[in-house]
Amino acid sequence: MAPTTTDHTPALGVTLRVDPVSGVDVADVAVHAGHADAVELCLFDPEDRTGASERRIPLRHRAFGTWFDTVPGVRAGQRYGYRVHGPWRPWEGHRHNPAKLLLDPYARAVEGAVTWRPEVYGHSVDDSLHGDIDVIDPRDSAPFVPRGVVVDGRFEWEGDAHPRNPISSTVLYEAHVRSLTARLPGVPEHLRGTYAGIAHPATIAHLTRIGITALELLPVHAFESEPQLVQRGLANYWGYNTLGFFAPHAPYAAATNPQGVLAEFKGMVKALHRAGIEVILDVVYNHTCEQSVDGATLSLRGLDAATYYRLDGRGRDVDVTGCGNTLDTRHIVPMRLVLDSLRYWVTECHVDGFRFDLAVALGRGKDDGYDPDHPFLMALRSDPVLSRTKLVAEPWDIGFNGWRTGQFPPPFAEWNDRFRDDVRTFWLVDQARSAHGQSGHGVSHLATRLVGSEDLFRHHDRSPVASVNFVAAHDGFTLADLTAYDVKHNGANGENNRDGTDNNRSWNHGAEGPADPGTQARRRRSMRNLLGTLFVAAGVPMLCAGDELGRSQRGNNNAYCQDNGASWVDWSLQPWQEDLVETTSWLARMRREHPALRQRHFFGGRAPHPDGTADLMWYALNGEPMTAARWDDPGNATLLTYIDGDCVDDESFLLCFHGSAHDITVTLPHADAVKAYRLMWDSAWERPDAAGERLVPGQERVTSGPSMQIFRAIR
Repeated sequence: MAPTTTDHTPALGVTLRVDPVSGVDVADVAVHAGHADAVELCLFDPEDRTGASERRIPLRHRAFGTWFDTVPGVRAGQRYGYRVHGPWRPWEGHRHNPAKLLLDPYARAVEGAVTWRPEVYGHSVDDSLHGDIDVIDPRDSAPFVPRGVVVDGRFEWEGDAHPRNPISSTVLYEAHVRSLTARLPGVPEHLRGTYAGIAHPATIAHLTRIGITALELLPVHAFESEPQLVQRGLANYWGYNTLGFFAPHAPYAAATNPQGVLAEFKGMVKALHRAGIEVILDVVYNHTCEQSVDGATLSLRGLDAATYYRLDGRGRDVDVTGCGNTLDTRHIVPMRLVLDSLRYWVTECHVDGFRFDLAVALGRGKDDGYDPDHPFLMALRSDPVLSRTKLVAEPWDIGFNGWRTGQFPPPFAEWNDRFRDDVRTFWLVDQARSAHGQSGHGVSHLATRLVGSEDLFRHHDRSPVASVNFVAAHDGFTLADLTAYDVKHNGANGENNRDGTDNNRSWNHGAEGPADPGTQARRRRSMRNLLGTLFVAAGVPMLCAGDELGRSQRGNNNAYCQDNGASWVDWSLQPWQEDLVETTSWLARMRREHPALRQRHFFGGRAPHPDGTADLMWYALNGEPMTAARWDDPGNATLLTYIDGDCVDDESFLLCFHGSAHDITVTLPHADAVKAYRLMWDSAWERPDAAGERLVPGQERVTSGPSMQIFRAIR
């Protein structure tokens, strides 16, 4: 029977309501399948994994590519999927195959996982999962694929509200749901590694102790592991392989039913908000887990591949993500899918912002080039809900001209890889060079990063808070491993150590991996140098979970498939790790209490003082202002930075950065009528010491290398 055409399109997904006439529970069901000839809603009993209970209901109405109907008797807990009839013309991008059960892209809960068998492929493959992408496969996939679950969205929020912490006061903490609490002793064992584990007071107490204001979670959207990983006995641990954009990943919950999973996630958000901590989700909208055209047919590919994915003239995927496919946000349907998903997480789940994985892929226009005025980016920026959240871009993808740091429009902030690289170079690469009697790269790049990377973010009325500063993240060496390994050790990933970057900018301090006590002490100082720089630099600091206590991945710089002790935070702390936690806590508190260390505007826009000094002054180790010769000298490894706090009603500070492995003598500068300096923190200290020495301008002080000091100016 041909569908009824209409100019009315209901909300996509499944919406429960009571029919006002009959009083019967009904569900409004809608899904986009723009090139389909027919769409069937498939209902399953809760315990049925074989598909024996399947009931197929044709959707009778169609408008603008959306198929919909009102179905009586559907309630919360209903398992469902879709089957789509339509053309099989792979060369045009059409891969409709009604033998394949498809997940609703708008499903609020997902139950089950993919069983990687030939049946889950729309085209014909053999037992090795390779075959002919142009030949349709007739086998039923229902017993081997996940199903959507209808849930009741009601939740007792108890007056919960977004903390809306100012971006200039934000300290981000990037964490994995499982890794963070898998071994945390204060969390009951049955809650470890779950949303409820993060909501536990023991977890929140640690976050508040180290000054975290926003928890950035690695992907929590329902995701799948790639078949090649499963064949190696591994799994996609990080989760950058999305299956469902509206459903929380069920294995991260202590709850065992779909309704409970959603409630547990919301409960986590509510608990964090009570502690004043925002929740930022790392979201993967650039691609899906269906991989390239030789991958499985699980959802979007079977619904309308030609609409949802970026394809070339032969129906093949245009891949700028490195994951096989690219979501085509040039088209209104996938763009609406992403925007609807984002709004759902904000309005229904109360999250506070998003970090967009491979964000350049979302902003590629009709010519495949990146466009900061891309319709999707403009819609995101103008949306009355989303524009008020924290938006963070990972400003690159693997496509042509994919590196775009500093080129996203406001109000986006961006991961600043230049900060990461330049800070690592100063404290590790150049230190290694100086230990061998070689010159480094000088101090000019470090100075640029310290004051907010104005070279990258000065355009379009942006400011230092557009820069998310980090020295380590989930992708790459941990903070501790940066100081203990010169090269990656990724053998456990099963890719012959080919995966992961070789551009680590690390230094093992003379020994790869485990080392003697003297080497370990030097490594700890380097960790403190990196942390100190992170917390005093203008911008938004981001700490990777476990770096505050020296977590190691044993040299694996791409632990994406390591769901084990290599990735989990180990909370059995040695004394030096307790000291590092206390150091992190002190640095975060120092930043929180002093706006001079978290500037909201670039320096240099204010009138100088009568004595000629300005809100920011640079000095050399002899206490004299920096000269062009010293800025350009690759052998110069010492920089003194004076920050005048008057402009923000704060105290003033002198920061000393000495990157050489050798000791030097520093002369404290005469700056802005300063009468004395009080040493507040020295990276040479294993633990912060409140009894710092008092010095006067012009006084010389021996500074051991490499090290960093924070002085408070007394005027």
